[in-house]
Amino acid sequence: MSKSSTANGVPDELQRRLGVGDAVVIGLGSMIGAGIFAALAPAAGAAGPGLLLGLFVAAVVAYCNATSSARLAARYPASGGTYVYGRERLGDFWGYLAGWAFVVGKIASCAAMALTVGSYVWPGQAHAVAVAAVVALTVVNYVGVQRSAWLTRGIVAVVLAVLVAVVVAALTSSAAEPTRLDVGADASFDGVLQAAGLLFFAFAGYARIATLGEEIRDPARTIPRAIPLALGITLVVYAVVAVAVLTVLGPARLADATAPLSDAVRAAGADWLAPVVRVGAAVAALGSLLALILGVSRTTLAMARDRHLPHALAAVHPRSKVPHRAELVVGAVVAAVAATADVRGAIGFSSLGVLAYYAIANASAWTLTPTEGRPHRPIPLLGLIGCLVLAFALPATSVVSGAAVLVLGAAAYGLRRAFAVRRSP
Repeated sequence: MSKSSTANGVPDELQRRLGVGDAVVIGLGSMIGAGIFAALAPAAGAAGPGLLLGLFVAAVVAYCNATSSARLAARYPASGGTYVYGRERLGDFWGYLAGWAFVVGKIASCAAMALTVGSYVWPGQAHAVAVAAVVALTVVNYVGVQRSAWLTRGIVAVVLAVLVAVVVAALTSSAAEPTRLDVGADASFDGVLQAAGLLFFAFAGYARIATLGEEIRDPARTIPRAIPLALGITLVVYAVVAVAVLTVLGPARLADATAPLSDAVRAAGADWLAPVVRVGAAVAALGSLLALILGVSRTTLAMARDRHLPHALAAVHPRSKVPHRAELVVGAVVAAVAATADVRGAIGFSSLGVLAYYAIANASAWTLTPTEGRPHRPIPLLGLIGCLVLAFALPATSVVSGAAVLVLGAAAYGLRRAFAVRRSP
């Protein structure tokens, strides 16, 4: 693992301020976000009545990824996540590729979350609101990670309250039809896999816990506890919400819904709750965006330390102890993408990058020895295979564009290494 360097004479070490509760909240803020408000409809369109099967498949792959990530994060408690794990276990190239996939994929995720905020708050000016949201949350992250954790805690509380209201309204409605939960009829295998790939987008937030490894107290104990706990809570919430929405809408109406949870409460006869759901969706997207910017900036910091990105981005602010330059650059890039991007395209592109990132995490976990805390062998193997299968099950445009960007990153790495060799004596 690389040692901390200095920038302008100031040590670039981050402070360990976050405990188990803070880490779990950051993970929940990333996962229980706009995904549950936006991902159910396209997933239902892909899988039909197999939506719950797709959710289960996504959860299994996410569990394997979470377990592998937790064991690796305990072994290498530094900012960067799989960028660090891949570098230490598989070699410099694989670490770089993981970091590249994460940064590029999650920038697309940030843009998607920002646009979700805009579409709920002011549909006619979605791009402008998205850019404003990115700027505001970049400022919050710049002030300090501890304040970010407190804000995330409040956001999670609001979103959970809204989701509970949706579930109660749906399950107590006379429109609820349990027969609509027949998950076997008309569900194709390919559709279930594509739904799982789309739903995985909403599960991937636990990476933020690992990427904050350098700011977590007692990371060897905290991270392995926080990641499975955050994932387990998220799975329960998603499953209950999916069942509730399916009981009042059914797979066909859910697939056509532009705002699934709002449509569900209207179908349940609780029209008064629809504006509350819209506010909840906007708050949820803000929570995801906050944690996403936090995680991308930390991976950018780690890559800048190793000069895979400009070394100036490795600076840590002497007072707030955050990677301030990395956060400002990431915020600027996300704002630019949010000003021009399409939400659905951003989600598909992001999913492929994230799945590639976790494939490398599982391959890295496979190389751990028993004394290093290696997980049971089937876990990283199933996680690796699952990531690859779900990646190729995504819509063709997402696969092609995502693969092209990964190849571009690999080519940039090769050119950089070739140039370094030519310059060496």
